Amino acid sequence: MKKRALSVLLAAAMVSTMLAGCSGGSSDSSSASADASATDGNVVKIGVYEPASGDNGAGGKQETLGIQYANYVTPTVEIGGTEYTVQLDIVDNESSNDKGPSAAAKLVGDKVSVVLGSYGSGVSIAASDVFKEAGIPAIGVTCTNPQVTEGNTHYFRICFLDPFQGTVHANFAKDKFNAKKAYVLTKLGDDYSTGLGYYFTQAFEALGGEVVAETFQEGNSDFTSYITSAKKAGADVFFAPSSTEAAALIIEQAAAQGLGMPILSTDTWDSNVILNAAKGKDLEIYVTTFYQEGANEEFDAGIKEWINSDSTAKANNGGDDTVSGLTVMGYDAYYTALEALKAAGSTDPAAVNEALWNVDYTGVTGHITFNETGDANRDTAY
Repeated sequence: MKKRALSVLLAAAMVSTMLAGCSGGSSDSSSASADASATDGNVVKIGVYEPASGDNGAGGKQETLGIQYANYVTPTVEIGGTEYTVQLDIVDNESSNDKGPSAAAKLVGDKVSVVLGSYGSGVSIAASDVFKEAGIPAIGVTCTNPQVTEGNTHYFRICFLDPFQGTVHANFAKDKFNAKKAYVLTKLGDDYSTGLGYYFTQAFEALGGEVVAETFQEGNSDFTSYITSAKKAGADVFFAPSSTEAAALIIEQAAAQGLGMPILSTDTWDSNVILNAAKGKDLEIYVTTFYQEGANEEFDAGIKEWINSDSTAKANNGGDDTVSGLTVMGYDAYYTALEALKAAGSTDPAAVNEALWNVDYTGVTGHITFNETGDANRDTAY
């Protein structure tokens, strides 16, 4: 199936929810099967390509939790009339574009049938050719940059895209705050961060707004000068799409300096890391995300019980049982992979790749089908 150039409808509707209070070379790679024994019978391997360390380690762990919980709930799948145990093969891409391909190669060597991940568009793009050359399809969970699926037929994703997400924020800034000037802070060399900065700027300027933009470098921990710049510029909103690690520092320093304007950010800030960092601070923080806790009480109750029963799961969720949209998307991605395996009637990656185009699945986060680029047909954010 051929893909055409990406076209995104930027006028789609959105609901924005304020968070209360504010709201990897694979030397560390490992395999897990989430209570599913792989020692006997037929086994199908699903690769989990996610960061467990580095800037995006916290988000990657939460995304992986959703996949593991889904595997706990549904540890087997019927493929071509035969029941298979589903084994999760988990590797750490270390949040690194340089080390990601090695982690991806580990999954190729392990002969997985399909890959889930990654949290982080840059590491997804970095590993894409490894999966392409091996003929293994990948399903992005929350990697929102258009380049992930652009120009290939093996990478799919179940999330909305950055042109949509950036535009949602631009409209929100204008409609909610009557913002005329926005300060945009992005991370240099980060496809996700710079892409969102670009899409927000493009949309905000089209609405008649003015943008003051700056970038910070890898490893930066002092954001005081950027906060000062935003205040001096007279900005009405502070847009900062970044990793959770940088977010916690931005929040701490923004509160200390009395930022005095709402902070807007994207799906990476949907985390209890952000909630905890903002607790007790006089800040307004608004984020876009894929799922709002409370939207499905039965799901929330089940995964909370599972997280609280497992100390490792709880630690990987930041030490509590908050339900992140990342986790719910991981859960839905697992079932999307199962649907493709069932439709393919085979564990052969090529057959799974072909079957993915026609997957039609309704998950916790909504209805999942794919368009001509392999992107999900989604037009709503929370």
